[in-house]
Amino acid sequence: MRELQPLIRSHALRAERQGRVTGEVVEALTGAGIYRMNVPRRFGGYQTSLRTQVDVLSEVSAACGSTGFMALIQAGCAFIAALFPDEAQDEIFTGPDVRVGGTLIPGSRAVAADGGYVVNGNSPFATGCQDADWHLLTALAHTGDGPPQMLWLAIPMAELKVLDDWNVSGLAASGSNTVVAQDVHVPAHRVLPVGPLLAGVSESRRNSADPFYRMPVLLLFCAWTAANALGLARAALTQFGERIHQRGITYTVYERQHEAPVTHLQFAEATMKVASAELIAADFVGLIEARAADGEPYTMQERARIRAQCGYLTRLCKEAADLIGSASGASSLHREVPVQRIVRDLNALSLHSFVNPAANLELYGRVLSGLDAGTPFL
Repeated sequence: MRELQPLIRSHALRAERQGRVTGEVVEALTGAGIYRMNVPRRFGGYQTSLRTQVDVLSEVSAACGSTGFMALIQAGCAFIAALFPDEAQDEIFTGPDVRVGGTLIPGSRAVAADGGYVVNGNSPFATGCQDADWHLLTALAHTGDGPPQMLWLAIPMAELKVLDDWNVSGLAASGSNTVVAQDVHVPAHRVLPVGPLLAGVSESRRNSADPFYRMPVLLLFCAWTAANALGLARAALTQFGERIHQRGITYTVYERQHEAPVTHLQFAEATMKVASAELIAADFVGLIEARAADGEPYTMQERARIRAQCGYLTRLCKEAADLIGSASGASSLHREVPVQRIVRDLNALSLHSFVNPAANLELYGRVLSGLDAGTPFL
């Protein structure tokens, strides 16, 4: 994947300006097999080990945070698609390089009709939707007097509309526009109830016994987003290490920034933050892989801890990038200097509701204190 970094990096500014990853980079990622990592082997996929996925996605993210984020969402949604009923998988995985997007924001409503559901509503933050073949849309279905049931519905992108509403300051090239469903009929075999899925129940007969697909999808998203944070933070360190030899510190005696003691302190502290984040990621990725291998169930405390670790390492990476950004001088504000984009991308990632450090620490603290986690999304 490192051989693609120059291409991805060279397209990053153009991608940010147009609000989506460029077609050339999308095709390069496809050719490299990014979208095959979680596709079942029987469809030509790789079922790549989680540790390798984290390594790969972090390399992409180091070149461009938005590209890395789009890649992790679509690779992750391919994993979810492999949990759908087998008939749906046969429709979705017509080739191993199919691009699947999706969201877990139930902004739509599904009404039972004609052996399936009719869906209407908006699905915001649909990362990479303009380059996806399928979208896993989340909707609420009212089934009677009880609470509505949350569903994932697999819909071809050709049946959805895309709003031109992605105009943001961070992860700006991820193309996370809103998709709109208007009276879209989805057959029952392309519907996956979210509740049973979170409880470890797969609708796929072929994949349900495979240890690879027994890994909890929400914990996998912790690992995939960790890769995005780590790649961005590592890139900040690399950029800083290069720039301090090329510029001085204005209004001081230091003609080269790398000679200043303050730079030594800043560089060392930022590096230690990233190193700490790497250790946290290695810890919970190892736990997820171990549980997949031995089949032992997770405790609630382990699930909550992984959510907290995901948020905490993102905070460390953001703090490292903020430190680098504040030490990079006014010249780093130029759009073509990657440091300012890295700072904005990490800020955006830390605002994601599933990654947010404060929210994740709170739910872990609730569990440590003997309370319910306060969320089913573990």
